[in-house]
Amino acid sequence: MWKKLLHYANPLTLFRKSDASRNINLTLMHGINRISILMFLLALVVMVVKFWT
Repeated sequence: MWKKLLHYANPLTLFRKSDASRNINLTLMHGINRISILMFLLALVVMVVKFWT
Protein backbone atom coordinates (compact mmCIF):
# COMPACT_ATOMS: atom_id res chain seq x y z
CA MET A 1 0.00 0.00 0.00
CA TRP A 2 2.79 2.47 0.87
CA LYS A 3 4.68 1.55 -2.27
CA LYS A 4 1.65 2.34 -4.44
CA LEU A 5 1.04 5.62 -2.60
CA LEU A 6 4.66 6.69 -3.07
CA HIS A 7 4.43 5.71 -6.74
CA TYR A 8 1.40 8.01 -7.20
CA ALA A 9 3.06 10.85 -5.28
CA ASN A 10 6.31 10.69 -7.27
CA PRO A 11 6.43 13.55 -9.81
CA LEU A 12 8.60 11.46 -12.16
CA THR A 13 5.89 8.82 -12.57
CA LEU A 14 2.99 11.27 -12.61
CA PHE A 15 2.90 11.88 -16.37
CA ARG A 16 4.36 8.60 -17.60
CA LYS A 17 2.08 6.04 -19.23
CA SER A 18 1.61 2.89 -17.22
CA ASP A 19 2.10 -0.55 -18.72
CA ALA A 20 -1.52 -1.45 -18.07
CA SER A 21 -2.74 1.24 -20.48
CA ARG A 22 -1.42 -0.53 -23.58
CA ASN A 23 -4.84 -1.85 -24.50
CA ILE A 24 -5.33 -1.95 -28.28
CA ASN A 25 -9.02 -1.01 -27.97
CA LEU A 26 -8.19 2.12 -26.01
CA THR A 27 -5.47 3.06 -28.51
CA LEU A 28 -7.87 2.64 -31.43
CA MET A 29 -10.56 4.66 -29.64
CA HIS A 30 -8.15 7.55 -29.12
CA GLY A 31 -7.14 7.40 -32.78
CA ILE A 32 -10.75 7.51 -33.94
CA ASN A 33 -11.44 10.42 -31.59
CA ARG A 34 -8.50 12.35 -33.06
CA ILE A 35 -9.76 11.72 -36.59
CA SER A 36 -13.29 12.85 -35.71
CA ILE A 37 -12.03 16.05 -34.05
CA LEU A 38 -9.89 16.85 -37.10
CA MET A 39 -12.83 16.22 -39.44
CA PHE A 40 -15.05 18.47 -37.32
CA LEU A 41 -12.49 21.28 -37.39
CA LEU A 42 -12.04 20.90 -41.14
CA ALA A 43 -15.81 21.09 -41.68
CA LEU A 44 -15.95 24.16 -39.44
CA VAL A 45 -13.24 25.86 -41.50
CA VAL A 46 -15.07 25.01 -44.74
CA MET A 47 -18.31 26.46 -43.36
CA VAL A 48 -16.59 29.67 -42.28
CA VAL A 49 -14.88 30.04 -45.67
CA LYS A 50 -18.18 29.51 -47.49
CA PHE A 51 -19.88 32.03 -45.23
CA TRP A 52 -17.30 34.74 -45.91
CA THR A 53 -17.14 34.22 -49.69
